[in-house]
Amino acid sequence: MANIHSQKKRILRAERERLENRHYTSAIRTYFHRLETAVAAGDDTLADAELKTLLSTIDKAVKRGALHRNNGAHKKSRATRVRRAAAA
Repeated sequence: MANIHSQKKRILRAERERLENRHYTSAIRTYFHRLETAVAAGDDTLADAELKTLLSTIDKAVKRGALHRNNGAHKKSRATRVRRAAAA
């Protein structure tokens, strides 16, 4: 355990930031799973809504720094491919 006051604060802040990042990444996985479920069920309106929510969440995570922008772009591309494959 750290002895320096500023380091103790830094440890607490790092934990808080880690949990916030985890919140975003967990939400992205959840929305992606929902998108795949909607696509498999053939529900176009639900799939479109889930895709919109997923893309918005990815953008927010990138903006907050929870995801690298290239990782965010990769996830958005993958989600769009899943949705487009169902439409075709």
